[in-house]
Amino acid sequence: MNYTLILNRNRCIACILILGGCLAVSAMSSGAKVRWLVYYSDKASPDAFREYQVIVLQSENYPALRPRVGRGKTLLGYLSLGEVEQDREYFADVKAEKILLQENENWKGSYFVDLRDPRWTKRVLDQLIPGILRRGFDGLFFDTLDNAPHLEQTDPDRYRGMTAAAVSLVRAIRLRYPGIKIMLNRAYEILPQVEQQIDMELGESVFADYDFGTKTYRLGQRDPYREQGKILPAVQKRRPGLKIFTLDYWDPADIAGVTRIYREQRANGFEPYVATVELDRIVREPREESKP
Repeated sequence: MNYTLILNRNRCIACILILGGCLAVSAMSSGAKVRWLVYYSDKASPDAFREYQVIVLQSENYPALRPRVGRGKTLLGYLSLGEVEQDREYFADVKAEKILLQENENWKGSYFVDLRDPRWTKRVLDQLIPGILRRGFDGLFFDTLDNAPHLEQTDPDRYRGMTAAAVSLVRAIRLRYPGIKIMLNRAYEILPQVEQQIDMELGESVFADYDFGTKTYRLGQRDPYREQGKILPAVQKRRPGLKIFTLDYWDPADIAGVTRIYREQRANGFEPYVATVELDRIVREPREESKP
């Protein structure tokens, strides 16, 4: 089941390794608790980010954090590798190249990308990533890469080779940009093949998510929760240096519910963040707000 097509609609960020990023990664490697967040707007003050070490932002619409947030931050810029939304500035060019496939029925206005086409790899390596890095990001947040195995499983004949192409793309990015920090969103089918090329893995909607039909937050379904609960510790065991982050969605007004999610995810050995599904506000951990 491809959970990302439904839940994983917000995107994340890009990078150049600088002193601030080095300090943040050092903190992650030491086993210390890492505070992190995803924020897709440009309204928040830089002061609101000071307590966070890893910050995921939209790569085109974000607060001007450098250099005001100081050292010890890793800023990641969002990059969708498996599909392109029609409001992206390069959408028309990609469409003209006939690299796009059908529209994602779960996210109107966003189209799957044929990862097997070398022109997409070239665009990612030569244009999209350099453009993000020039804005001062320390790394990239890769989204929608689990589209590839989903499509290949759905229609093996039509999409044969998509999964292998996704793996090749991640490896090509790491080869071209060895110093950047990379966080991968889900993409569990290819994770064993690319876990050496990434620095951080994100489990989205592991414990709690948002029901777009009823417009309510809810605890995650039991089977997907158990599945992710097995996958994430397994990869962490295979590669101890890989940091595991989780992003769950919940109503911030339910302080007890938010606290429960943080407690659960930390007990699993993960670095959690709990947010609203829009990801357009900074939701602080409840115990932080209770401090005088």
